[in-house]
Amino acid sequence: MSTTSNMITVEAHVQAPVQKVWSYYNQGENIVHWNFADDSWHCPKSEVDLRVGGKFCSTMAAKDGSFSFDFWGIYDEINEHSHIAYTMGDDRKATVDFSEDGASTKVTVCFEMENQNPAELQREGWQAILNNFKKYTEAN
Repeated sequence: MSTTSNMITVEAHVQAPVQKVWSYYNQGENIVHWNFADDSWHCPKSEVDLRVGGKFCSTMAAKDGSFSFDFWGIYDEINEHSHIAYTMGDDRKATVDFSEDGASTKVTVCFEMENQNPAELQREGWQAILNNFKKYTEAN
């Protein structure tokens, strides 16, 4: 993890080949199983149009129904099995890089911070989501 200027980076080493990691990271039917930072939340819906100019949208919701929001963006770059760049709905930029290392794949997510929450809280939230992704992908 590093924090430089207004960028935050989180990463995870997933014990799975890059093809599986790429698929589980980018398919809505998988995203709904891991895209939340805390067990009191869930992701009831996720749609992905994985192409440059395509849109993704995941609904993030408290399980008790008290709050929900759509996390969405537009894909700017896609290099299959290695790199994704996108612009979030609030114009912040993010990248996801996939690096195969033998039987495992390193996933590195770098994103521009928002101004409403402290940097450490944002880093912890995105890392928790990536940890859920790792756990789900390795278990399935």
